[in-house]
Amino acid sequence: MTTTPNPPIDTNAAWQVINSIRVLSMDAVEAAQSGHPGTPMALAPVGYLLWRRHLKHAPQHPDWPDRDRFILSCGHASMLLYSLLHLSGYDLPLDEIKNFRQWGSKTPGHPERGHTVGVETTTGPLGQGMGNAVGMAIAERLLASQFGAGLVNHRTWAFASDGDMMEGVGSEAASLAGHLQLGKLTVIYDDNHITIDGHTEIAFTDDVGKRFEAYGWRVLHVTDGNNLESIDAALADAASQSARPTLIRLRTIIGNPAPTKEDTPEAHGAPLGKDEVARTKAILHWPPDPFFVPDAAYAEMRPIAAAGNALVREWEDRLASHVDAATFRARLAGELPSGWDQTLPDLSKESLASRQASLKALEALAKAVPAIMGGSADLGGSNGTNIKVGETFNTETTGPRMHWGVREHGMAAAVNGIAAHGGFRPYGATFLIFLDYCKPSVRLSALMKVPSIWIFTHDSIGLGEDGPTHQPIEQLAMLRSIPGMVTLRPADAAETIESWRAAMSRTGGPVALILTRQKLAALTRKADGVRETARGAYILVEPPVPPRAIVIATGSEVQLAVKGAEILNADGIPTRVVSMPSWELFEQQDVAWRERVLPSSITARVAVEAASPFGWCRWVGSNGTVIGMEHFGASAPADTLFSEFGFTPERVAAAVRALI
Repeated sequence: MTTTPNPPIDTNAAWQVINSIRVLSMDAVEAAQSGHPGTPMALAPVGYLLWRRHLKHAPQHPDWPDRDRFILSCGHASMLLYSLLHLSGYDLPLDEIKNFRQWGSKTPGHPERGHTVGVETTTGPLGQGMGNAVGMAIAERLLASQFGAGLVNHRTWAFASDGDMMEGVGSEAASLAGHLQLGKLTVIYDDNHITIDGHTEIAFTDDVGKRFEAYGWRVLHVTDGNNLESIDAALADAASQSARPTLIRLRTIIGNPAPTKEDTPEAHGAPLGKDEVARTKAILHWPPDPFFVPDAAYAEMRPIAAAGNALVREWEDRLASHVDAATFRARLAGELPSGWDQTLPDLSKESLASRQASLKALEALAKAVPAIMGGSADLGGSNGTNIKVGETFNTETTGPRMHWGVREHGMAAAVNGIAAHGGFRPYGATFLIFLDYCKPSVRLSALMKVPSIWIFTHDSIGLGEDGPTHQPIEQLAMLRSIPGMVTLRPADAAETIESWRAAMSRTGGPVALILTRQKLAALTRKADGVRETARGAYILVEPPVPPRAIVIATGSEVQLAVKGAEILNADGIPTRVVSMPSWELFEQQDVAWRERVLPSSITARVAVEAASPFGWCRWVGSNGTVIGMEHFGASAPADTLFSEFGFTPERVAAAVRALI
């Protein structure tokens, strides 16, 4: 955000940069024979004006905490972002532009957080970037309330496309932003009237401006995407506001100024073609050489780095004299306070639903770890997230307790934005069946390796009477299939506490906590044995003589495994019970631990889980048996369902006998 008026636009220099962006975008897509040239060409003017005149950033300090956040929600226009990063002085050499979309390059087809310097979030699935932007604006407001505007005072800017406006997640996020009056958020809507299948009128005739006004946004209109003065004025207007989020509806022409393909679907998702590129360069009075950037373009963008360095120095001085400087640095580094887990309650003797145990853990953690923030998608009481710590985040108070509303899509995308912003350990909660609504964001949290925490309750047929529409038979298999995801399904209250300890200890990616509606009896285990929850699987019950069989279970079904083993041990079949709350954490253990818990010599193995058996073969082996759900559930009390579907100690015992 500028504090003094920007000088008049140097038109000649501006067009040198704008046309450099257009040429780099055309040439990179042409060289790769893959990509989206039209949108970067159309957005080049607003991209230049934002990055050169309004965006607060420091190319030589790309992780400076008080930088403005820029999100390219229309991630298919990645060459716009790569061009801006290169020209602005970020560590993205021209050779990386030339290597667009190729193996090992820093310029993948869609922007990837952690892969390319200056990329704030991974975008491409449309609408997700808008949700991330809302989360970043939430994080900025809350962090500023905790540490003051001297350290935290930045804005969030996002470029969005017609596709972002059509996707439901973008609408959910925009509705939430308007409700919360996130005045430091600006979305520039690239209103180019083109999608892959044709002109948008074939499927999309919304008045987007009126829709956003109804959400509570300010809406500005710029009718010519090449009118630098009008665009600059709109950006300045947006940057001066703090009461409501701003949408700038910018009418552009995709592919401008390509002679035959501008304003056509052909400019959207395919190379323009060698002849069209040559003719476009001629229109621009540009040399025909591929990837040519004039010195004047670099010279125009060079002051950004110097100005950014000055901003960083001033900010570092403020930080050095700040009373909470050490705490602030630790927060941004993702460090947890010393002794953060010592307040976790001992629930080893308590019989509770794991969602209730989770609430007790979350209450304790929220008191000890100020970085924790989040809430539920209108299911706080059911999810066990209605904590009484801190204030609510709304237009009147700024606290860590979120009410996301019935917006699972928007909630999940915003949670990722908060995590990507830094300074927080955010969580989002809903029923496990509604993972379907959250899945794109949950997947992206793993792809980005951000520490989002997902709380999913009502985890099986054990939720009972709500019936098969709410009974998540296949969701565990979905979560376990996501690379980089750690899923924890605790067996009782004590394991739930340890699952939270494991979740908070992880910083390199997301965690999903899978919790019951129904009460779980407190399990008996050796002293401190529950701390082995963090190892993914451990021996819960060991017979007095070497076991001949192993029963493996997760969550509420561990109770059945224990009772089934009691029957077997009484019948002279020594049986071990293994509680396996997390496949992923178990896989991370050394061979010795895995062999100790699941010895290869014992092939008589039965797994018990009231969910799809998909994937369990890796733990029971080719000779083992899985007691699972091969079909959808039914509407009845939980005890009836477990009995009718064969989740009984007797069936567990019978399955082991059949193997023995």
